[in-house]
Amino acid sequence: MSLAIVNIGLSHTGDAGGTPLSGDAVVCDDGLISWIGDSADVRPGDHETVIDAAGVGMVPGLIDSHVHSTFGDYTPRQQTVGFLESYVHGGVTRAISASEVHVPGRPTDPEGVKALAIAAQRAFRDFRPGGMTVHAGSVILEPGLTYEDFAYLREQGVWLAKGGFGAVSAPRDYVPLVRDARRAGIVVTFHTGGGSIPGTLERIDADLLLEMNPNVSFHANGGPTAMPAGDNERLVREGEMALQLVMAGNLRSSLDICRLAHEHGQTGRILIASDTPTGTGVVPLALWHLSAELVSLGGLDVDQAIAAMTGQVADVFGLDAGRLEIGRPADLLLLDAPLGSVGRTWADALRAGDIPGVCAAVTSGVVRFDKSRNTPAAARSITIHGQVAASSAGGH
Repeated sequence: MSLAIVNIGLSHTGDAGGTPLSGDAVVCDDGLISWIGDSADVRPGDHETVIDAAGVGMVPGLIDSHVHSTFGDYTPRQQTVGFLESYVHGGVTRAISASEVHVPGRPTDPEGVKALAIAAQRAFRDFRPGGMTVHAGSVILEPGLTYEDFAYLREQGVWLAKGGFGAVSAPRDYVPLVRDARRAGIVVTFHTGGGSIPGTLERIDADLLLEMNPNVSFHANGGPTAMPAGDNERLVREGEMALQLVMAGNLRSSLDICRLAHEHGQTGRILIASDTPTGTGVVPLALWHLSAELVSLGGLDVDQAIAAMTGQVADVFGLDAGRLEIGRPADLLLLDAPLGSVGRTWADALRAGDIPGVCAAVTSGVVRFDKSRNTPAAARSITIHGQVAASSAGGH
């Protein structure tokens, strides 16, 4: 399958500097970006599908690093079917599991949580809801897990772990679990702030996070209850872990962490995610919603916000996606300012606090839709000659 996109406007390749494409055209072959250059050099007859972007912009597909998937395109917490496909229409082309903690009757013994993580990883290994790649199978840290358990999980393809929901008797019981998981090559994420479900610790604070040193402070702005402001400053000044800000958290805390990160040169540690579906609901536009708030209210600039949803996420989690570069997965978005916005481009719209209009999403080099059903309508229209994948929850 060969796809060519020509006449691209304002672009962002996924790094914090907001580097644009080295041209206004992209070609994708066999699911990867194979060429970047000038539209004049593209021969339409060489490609099954050609998109005339007509000046709209391009960014990498968004990576939501905090999604409560279970099995398939269903969330038992909200009794909703098809939510992952709907997130693709919000521009999310990849999702990272925040652990399968919402599976009804989830096990808490070591063998049970290992089996759950492996089953979830296997369930999404080849399943692509709406074309989305889901990195599932995040083992829940429970007492009794050992380094040997984590090494076994890593051999089985599980490379994620989540702390903060286990049946530990004291908060610091997590410290050896985190260290053993990281030593086995697993990316460890950890609940931050007040407890979100019954039976968990009352609060995970900066003292514990700094001692454990997970890879990611999940919802550093609260999930949904935030830490005190002094803890925010300690995480920024003293820590090295990624600081994930989520739409389902505390906005005031998000702005505070962004301000501190900017003051101390730590914006490269910021990730923007959703933390959905939860009690906040199913929110396909969660990442755009939070990024528009952070940009328009002075927390981040546009380039940093896009990187915090694409390339920076990929760097923290070791993914090959998140960047518009030759050889990378062909996951990308065409987008523009929404109709009626004071902004002339998608970037201007974010600065004004508006959510951009997504004109098309491409995953694995396949056009998944030619008009988002969730974002506002884009000010300009693209033209597609060739194939657009039929929309379905099990699409490939």
